[in-house]
Amino acid sequence: MIHEVDEGLRLLLVDAGLQESGVDLVFDAPTKDWSARRNAPTISVFLHGIREDAGRRRTGTAEEHDENGMVIGWRTPPRWFELTYLVTAWTNRPQDEHRLLSEVLRCLMRHDTLPAPMLTGTLAELALTVELEAAGPRTDGPSASDVWSALGGELKAAIDLRVLAPLAGERAPAGPPVTEGLVMKAAPAVDGTAADDP
Repeated sequence: MIHEVDEGLRLLLVDAGLQESGVDLVFDAPTKDWSARRNAPTISVFLHGIREDAGRRRTGTAEEHDENGMVIGWRTPPRWFELTYLVTAWTNRPQDEHRLLSEVLRCLMRHDTLPAPMLTGTLAELALTVELEAAGPRTDGPSASDVWSALGGELKAAIDLRVLAPLAGERAPAGPPVTEGLVMKAAPAVDGTAADDP
């Protein structure tokens, strides 16, 4: 599911035209070594946090149907996870970085959810909403300065992006459909006569 969220974000930013202007879009950790090797304007979308949203946890199973309405299996409810990304821009001048971050922010603010055409794999199969929150209030988790310290880099402007996405539950296939009616066989009575004898 995480790689599918990454792909959805990539498609969203590409659709906004960010790569057309020669900007690289990567999901690498923006460490000192990484920033020293970069030689083109770059947007880094770095995943640094994964937490389950336990308030959305459900139990039970749901039926899965084919196009004819036949039950083909059962699936446990999805578990929901909050993925936290640090979105940064990397160029030679801070003004250019701020311009790139503005473009990314504008793109993210247009969408409260990942649009359906951007969903792939299990996210598309589940057809559930994948929520986006960019630059929202921080309620918990590490601060941006903590993330930068862990990466060994210097603090710079960044967009905090939170994505709430479902992880598909386990699927159990259904057995073959019943094609015959109930068949009953008579058993001998206790006294040794057939059960249907008078």
